[in-house]
Amino acid sequence: MNPDVIVIGGGAAGLMCALIAGQRGRRVTVLDHANRVGKKILMSGGGRCNFTNLGTTPDNYLSANPHFAKSALARYTPHDFIALVEKHGIAYHEKERGQLFCDVSSKLIVRMLLDECAQAGVDIRTSCTIEDVQRDGDGFALRTTHGPMACASLVIASGGLSIPSMGASGFGYDLARRFGHAVLPTRAGLVPLTLSGKHLDRYSDLSGVAVPEVEARSARKAFRAGLLFTHRGISGPSILQVSSYWQPGETVHIDFLPDTDASAWLGAQREAHPDRELKTLLSEALPKRLAQRLCELEFGQRPLRQYAVAALDDIGRRLKAWPIVASGSEGYRTAEVTLGGVDTDGLSSKTMASRHVPGLYFIGEVVDVTGWLGGYNFQWAWASGHAAGLAV
Repeated sequence: MNPDVIVIGGGAAGLMCALIAGQRGRRVTVLDHANRVGKKILMSGGGRCNFTNLGTTPDNYLSANPHFAKSALARYTPHDFIALVEKHGIAYHEKERGQLFCDVSSKLIVRMLLDECAQAGVDIRTSCTIEDVQRDGDGFALRTTHGPMACASLVIASGGLSIPSMGASGFGYDLARRFGHAVLPTRAGLVPLTLSGKHLDRYSDLSGVAVPEVEARSARKAFRAGLLFTHRGISGPSILQVSSYWQPGETVHIDFLPDTDASAWLGAQREAHPDRELKTLLSEALPKRLAQRLCELEFGQRPLRQYAVAALDDIGRRLKAWPIVASGSEGYRTAEVTLGGVDTDGLSSKTMASRHVPGLYFIGEVVDVTGWLGGYNFQWAWASGHAAGLAV
């Protein structure tokens, strides 16, 4: 017997949609081309899954339509998902800035979703490739490596292009176009930035040096979090966040002392400790190798008394807006998310249903809604999956 609903994609959004629809009495089949479901859940948060963020608001998302996510996020909140986690006895903790992680393992989140699906009678099939999808009367006919299937409602939860080594593909975008949907340009988001030429030469040997908190600024947005130098460029949470707003050719400005009036601090230190070398002083506020490099590149390495007050003022200003010229990003290979995707103008914000094809739905990362780093993308997956699950 054919199911009522087929969900293509066994990630966070797809499993949530399936279990909600199954709880409503719908016969649901989940199809995933990988050999197991929930692979991105398993790898997330260093294996502990940053499964939501207590501070989730629509302002934490990028989309051509910033209002689109409001309905789904309001109807399924972080506290709704926390209630499910607690129902299954999964221990969790808040790490920072509202980010919730499993105490033990992300495997527990996948097991929770699979248990809920099992209780709702959801049929999950892995290692199943979709070869063709056609409109068939009021429903859909699928040709798969598990044989032909048909359904009344079809949900596309196939994700984006990030981390192709885990099976990411453009399947959802291709199918959306076939059924008359616009797909906005995609690019890697939440991704390390790369440097080249002289810009890389300046920093490449600082690979592994981390600054616990900076403020990284692009032309459109600023984020306070950690910075990490890599052998190819810059990374860390502040850079991953900024990468979603950064455009090629833009300079990223780094405030190395976000809680300090750097010019006033340097001036006071000159008065109190005139014989201290500048690099020694900066090493108290920054990693030693970084402080030395900044002095080598621009500031000099003299005792403080040999710097004029105006010169220290200038150094202070530069420490608050240090320019780094990125040439590109690491791309989809290491990106946590895909920006862009299925245009929300063609979807219902309440149900995630297609406005062009009755019975067709798009949820999760395949849609042009992308969250910040810190559990926001999982919350969008749960919320959009929940919205579709109530409608299919």
